[in-house]
Amino acid sequence: MLFRSICLAAVTALAVEAISKDASCDDDVLTPSAPVASVPPLSKTRLPGSQLSGYPPSGPYLSGSSPSRTLPSASNHSLPARVSAPRYVMYFDQYHTAGIPDKSITAGVTHVITAFANSSLFASEPAGEYKPFKPINEIRALFDNGTKVCMAIGGWADTDGFSRGASTNANRNKFARNVVDSAVKLGYDCVDVDWEYPAGNGADYKQIPNANKSQEIDTFPLLLSAIKTQLKHHKMELSVTAPGLKRDMIAFTQKQTPKINAVVDHFTVMTYDLMNRRDNVTAHHTDVKGSLEAIDTYIALGVEPVKINLGFALYAKWFTTAAGHTCSEGLGCPTELLEAADGTDTGKSGAVTFEAANFMAAPTNLTTSPDASCGSGTFYKCPTGNCCSQYGFCGTTEAHCSSGCQSDYGICNGTSTAASFKTAMANGKTDEVSGGQWYWDPAGPFFWTWDTPALVSRKFNDIVKARGIGGVAAWSLGEDSHDFSLIRAIQAGVRAWPR
Repeated sequence: MLFRSICLAAVTALAVEAISKDASCDDDVLTPSAPVASVPPLSKTRLPGSQLSGYPPSGPYLSGSSPSRTLPSASNHSLPARVSAPRYVMYFDQYHTAGIPDKSITAGVTHVITAFANSSLFASEPAGEYKPFKPINEIRALFDNGTKVCMAIGGWADTDGFSRGASTNANRNKFARNVVDSAVKLGYDCVDVDWEYPAGNGADYKQIPNANKSQEIDTFPLLLSAIKTQLKHHKMELSVTAPGLKRDMIAFTQKQTPKINAVVDHFTVMTYDLMNRRDNVTAHHTDVKGSLEAIDTYIALGVEPVKINLGFALYAKWFTTAAGHTCSEGLGCPTELLEAADGTDTGKSGAVTFEAANFMAAPTNLTTSPDASCGSGTFYKCPTGNCCSQYGFCGTTEAHCSSGCQSDYGICNGTSTAASFKTAMANGKTDEVSGGQWYWDPAGPFFWTWDTPALVSRKFNDIVKARGIGGVAAWSLGEDSHDFSLIRAIQAGVRAWPR
């Protein structure tokens, strides 16, 4: 939910010109719209996500992940009647607040989810204080009257507070009380739990093996139940953001998923970041086929279709393909090593939003950066001899100067993804079989994968209509400012909702 998923570990490290390879933004989308000093010490924001998400994992079956299991076919489930009032969920994160669309573009949004409050705030006594990046009344003013504003907790790389909060009955009650007290005090209408991920495969999966988190399969539904019990007193909704890859659905077992379904009002499935840095061959990060497989998995596990939101990503992802390999067919090509043995990011993959700045040439009146920020969306170049990293910070390390480096704003050792992104957008190819958009740029060499308005429309027909699901969701509001074509396509799909 790209960007999906921002990786603040990487941001913080880059801000001090010393990004280490333990920072991963593969599942988050970051553009340098705020000065370095404003970056808080923790939490992501998709890529989703995986965002960047959030945005992570893939490839050979991961050590310690959920054992394989046979799921009943979704076709064996009787689908509910079409919903007459569809949910249209829009995530809004603090790092993409420029170029926000007017109310003609946001019309129809039923829920806006602000991202993110860190889970550790609610696991302590007394609770920490969460301050939204924008006053709630100002957020409400961007949408239709009656749009619900929800507080999202978590995001990529935020697991510790959830793990502690879920561990015992006393801790669950404390966590739930703190969450709801905060949401009510701030004027929210609902709470979204974005734990990436209960029972393992999070950003720390190499440091804390999944086997050490197996108890979370049982405690996750109990934590949700405790939060829902508190929310009921205020007639507030509870939603969860759920992984799109089967290997990350460790806590969503045949036994536990019905318990989750019973207490949650709706589920946003991250049907994006379906390829990420844990993969080693190219695949679509969001496509019709992969998205449908994820939705069918949840239905087979016991989630009511009417409670499911199909996720859309407002960003493209790129992956460095193996040297010497021609990837003319797009899919199934070997990549460079995208994730190191310790689970950290190698800097060989990333994401680019569809913000207006990413489609423009660099300004001609660039000045030397006073604070190490640089790149697309700024008027800053790096000092002589410095590189501008893909995440918008000046430095001289390999992480700054290799793949993803922004050549218009400093020197680069590798190919600039900024230039490659424009090439991909102009020459993209549609995989009609799987329903995904892609481009391979031999100059990188980079494999690009993203969604288009036509494919958004196809997802409404092939997934929303075919499975009778109850809603859609997008990550995130400020990431489509180039022309708002994806948001317009989602809006059109909602207006023509299958009835």
